Amino acid sequence: MSKKSSRSQTLIRLAAVFGILVLLNIVSVRLFGRLDMTRNNLFTLSEASKNLMRSLDDRITVKAYFTEDLPSPYNNNHRQLLDLLNEYRAYSRGNLQFDFIDPSGEKGEQEAQQQGIAPLQVQVVKEDKFEVKRAYMGALFLYEDRKEVLPVIQNTDNLEYEISSTVKRLVNRKQLKVGFLSGHGEPALTELTRIQEQLRRQYELVTVDAGKNTPVPQDIAALIVAAPNTRLPEGDKFQIDQYLMRGGKTAFLLNRVDASLQGRMGRPLDLNLDDLLDTYALKINNDLVRDVQCASVSIVQQQFGFSVQSQVPFPLLPIASSFSKGNMMVKDLQGVIFFFASSVDTLNPSAKNLKAEVLIQSSKQSGRQTGPFMIDPLQRYTQEDFLEKGIPLAIIMQGQFKSNYAGKPVPSDTAAGSLPPMTSPLTVSPDTRVVLIGDGDFIRDQYGNRDNLTFFANMVDYLVDDAGLIAIRTKEAALPPLEPVSDSTKKLVKYANLAIPILLVIGYGLIRWQMRKARKRALESH
Repeated sequence: MSKKSSRSQTLIRLAAVFGILVLLNIVSVRLFGRLDMTRNNLFTLSEASKNLMRSLDDRITVKAYFTEDLPSPYNNNHRQLLDLLNEYRAYSRGNLQFDFIDPSGEKGEQEAQQQGIAPLQVQVVKEDKFEVKRAYMGALFLYEDRKEVLPVIQNTDNLEYEISSTVKRLVNRKQLKVGFLSGHGEPALTELTRIQEQLRRQYELVTVDAGKNTPVPQDIAALIVAAPNTRLPEGDKFQIDQYLMRGGKTAFLLNRVDASLQGRMGRPLDLNLDDLLDTYALKINNDLVRDVQCASVSIVQQQFGFSVQSQVPFPLLPIASSFSKGNMMVKDLQGVIFFFASSVDTLNPSAKNLKAEVLIQSSKQSGRQTGPFMIDPLQRYTQEDFLEKGIPLAIIMQGQFKSNYAGKPVPSDTAAGSLPPMTSPLTVSPDTRVVLIGDGDFIRDQYGNRDNLTFFANMVDYLVDDAGLIAIRTKEAALPPLEPVSDSTKKLVKYANLAIPILLVIGYGLIRWQMRKARKRALESH
């Protein structure tokens, strides 16, 4: 073969390899193949996000303001955002484009800050010295004449949810309203700042006053009755009932017992809601649920003349980790902490053509405390106190509900300034949903953990028929709680950890000794 022919074949092979690499690069931008071994597919776009991208009818532009050459772990945020935006772009059919901008210099920083991207102070090691560096890690989303900003991207666990909810807000111009009933001792929205942070970017949160014959507004997508502590007048109950009859979705987060750790006792609450819940085939019991799987409280004890603070497991603060396997509201949750929760029940829903589903239950070692309700963190419990399992703590009821006021006189508020009472109330609802939870305090700022907030946000999404956001939000990474084990199992594991390493060393020594003896005998025989 001549040198000229050999050189030509070499050039042809190089051109073919180059063409294949270019083709693979083009394909890889548009098609993704990823082996995701995590339980919740944390590193793969959910179907809800994919469908959101496919539904885009106009271009969304993302400007990511990220300082270059950031140290670990901040450089990983840049990498994860880039990977995620590449995947979003692949499913957007060209309707999502992005650009990474390094806001270096005075002009670059000024542009980033004008767009709402706040600077951060990060520590870097340079020439064996710790230095503080000014950094930017945020993103701007532009759609038509609207914009949304993620000012800081530090936690990438829920980055997909942040991006998808941001895009959804941009393309949906109308923001749904979620109403919180007021006027009966319920916590004000200002006392639910964590709930507001979780929901306000997706929904408009408003208070609802059902007094003076005022109907619940038609534009309320879901009504939350959270932790009232006084009796609800019949007129207010009637407005809640009629909201449900119009197809509204309602959640009752109720405290059946007003319990206080500081006061060391609890008293039953009469909220005047039993007949309303009974009509909807629901019931909240006059008890407190205790559970071996529970949160701890801080107490101060006197020991040897000194005040010592310690953490004590408190069974009246159950950590519920037994969830309905088929419902999106509780999908992939790890543990919801309840605070002096009462059990809930259903009242023959099939006879009323309703469908009930228990969302959350207590563990396999639980029980109920009935009155009088003495609250003592140092109370000694026995196994007989935890003989029940799967006590319902949250239930959803679905179907066509009958009005609690069908065939009854319409209650009316006669206070000054009241509106005229309704003359022709509705008696049957279309298909709708009612949630009952035996604790109204689990959403408060001082009590709620991450799963508490996620469960509540999922519940709101589910009530307003937004299951897509639930699927994305519940992908957040979380460590599952440890299951409680018996004292005998603990001792077995403890002594096994002590004995097994010693036995392995002894066994290895015996094997080596036998091998040396066998080798010695073989040498002597020769």
